[in-house]
Amino acid sequence: MSEHPRAGSRISHAFHSLRSPRRGALAVAAAVGLLAFGAGWAYTVQDDDPGAAVQARTGDRPGDGAAGRGGPRPAGTTDAAPADAARATRGTRGAPGAPGAPAAPGAPGTAAASPDADRGLPDVSDETRAKIPATARQLLLVTGKGTDSSESTATLYTRPSAAADWVKSSGSWPAHNGASGWNSGEREDGDLTTPVGVFTLSDAGGLLEKPPGTKFPYDHNRLFVPTGRGVNGESLAGAFEYVVAIDYNRRTGFSPLDLVKPEGEDKGGGIWLHVDHDGPSQGCIGIPKEAMQKLLGTLDPAAKPVIVMGPAGF
Repeated sequence: MSEHPRAGSRISHAFHSLRSPRRGALAVAAAVGLLAFGAGWAYTVQDDDPGAAVQARTGDRPGDGAAGRGGPRPAGTTDAAPADAARATRGTRGAPGAPGAPAAPGAPGTAAASPDADRGLPDVSDETRAKIPATARQLLLVTGKGTDSSESTATLYTRPSAAADWVKSSGSWPAHNGASGWNSGEREDGDLTTPVGVFTLSDAGGLLEKPPGTKFPYDHNRLFVPTGRGVNGESLAGAFEYVVAIDYNRRTGFSPLDLVKPEGEDKGGGIWLHVDHDGPSQGCIGIPKEAMQKLLGTLDPAAKPVIVMGPAGF
């Protein structure tokens, strides 16, 4: 979802071997060809398209990002919806970087392309990669189908060190983000967009008891119940059974239900990862229940987990 509709309150060679096929009298011509073009390998690497990303607002509320809308906010609840800023500028979809010129295998200074499609972060710009903290060892990548799309894909990655490749550590899950897509500019409370960027993950909670292996601080609270219905009129029942707060305009070290927005009410808040309700959110990211259970049993505060989210190429 996007911003909570108030939780219980408001959530890829051509081995162009320059096969310089040598043929007797053509040896000289072949040599010239080699000098001109270089006997090399032309290769293409195609990354898996992770798909799209997640979060929403209408009907997800303990905050402007949580599921489900309507109903008074119980004391101690918050708006749940991460955005990168808050006003009118909508994010634009960035085109994935063009592949570099082909180089001969083993050429000095040339990085060999990894044959492992499960390595690296597909559809993420160099600018966004630079924002990922060097201390982060766990990363949830949420990639949207487009700037205005509410459909996305969530994938968990890990790495042993800052210099290592990110490696997919689990399967990918379908996800939903804000009903109005993504916002890489100034976001406003209630605009039904999901903020684009890199955010830390630090606190969790839910209507159900914490799953085995959960390492995050976990607030088991009856207030994790959305009211109203989703953006498309769907039921929000169970959306807040498990929740991980996305650290957008919120205080870390507090329950996801915390209402304080350090950067002001206008930017919205209450942007969460929560159980998908089969529809767009007000700003939050919705993923299947089993995915939430997997994350809660895997994410470790000691690994400094982050969520990297936005439209493909952001």
